[in-house]
Amino acid sequence: QVQLVESGGGLVQAGGSLRLSCAASGRTFSSYAMGWFRQAPGKEREFVATISSIGSNTDYADSVKGRFTISRDNAKNTLYLQMNSLKPEDTAVYYCAADWSVYGVPWYVGPRRPNEYEDWGQGTQVTVSS
Repeated sequence: QVQLVESGGGLVQAGGSLRLSCAASGRTFSSYAMGWFRQAPGKEREFVATISSIGSNTDYADSVKGRFTISRDNAKNTLYLQMNSLKPEDTAVYYCAADWSVYGVPWYVGPRRPNEYEDWGQGTQVTVSS
């Protein structure tokens, strides 16, 4: 099992930036893929981005491509999501998730389906005002 704690959310104006962090513990962080998802009120949880265990491969939702950057620091057991050019439609609770079902495969990028992730953080609220 992996314990995940997100931070960095907040209120920002449209066009602004935020960086989310996700601190992980419980398994060897550098051995599994990680993902970011988000959920707006009344909507299903949706994929944002994923990254392979060593950070070599990434995948992004079309809605955030070119604006968001996922990264990780395996020495600090921390996942990041840099969000630039934020829009009101980015408003949501953001969650990090761990996919350790495929363990020790450095090029493996986590799936886009949230139900394929084993562990989740509690979420951090991001609100973008217009």
